[in-house]
Amino acid sequence: MVSYDINDMEDFQHYPTQAIPLIEKHGGQVLVADMEGEAIEGKPKMMNVVVSFPSKEQAMACYNDPDYQEVKKIRLRSTSNGSMVLVKEFEK
Repeated sequence: MVSYDINDMEDFQHYPTQAIPLIEKHGGQVLVADMEGEAIEGKPKMMNVVVSFPSKEQAMACYNDPDYQEVKKIRLRSTSNGSMVLVKEFEK
């Protein structure tokens, strides 16, 4: 789960178009990307994203991919109040 506030929408627009191919390269899939989330508790952030990867290793390979390091700079400079949380899939 990734959540953040977007401060510079013009700059941020370059992020998804570059990040999504890298996510897919590592077997990931964007399940949710919502700028209209409704807070039931707490203070909501502007953007909330859920990305699914087949494994923790693939998620970390994506995050550590040298190609992502430049793309990540776009997110970091155009957003604030960010958090990124890696969680396991719910097992029944």
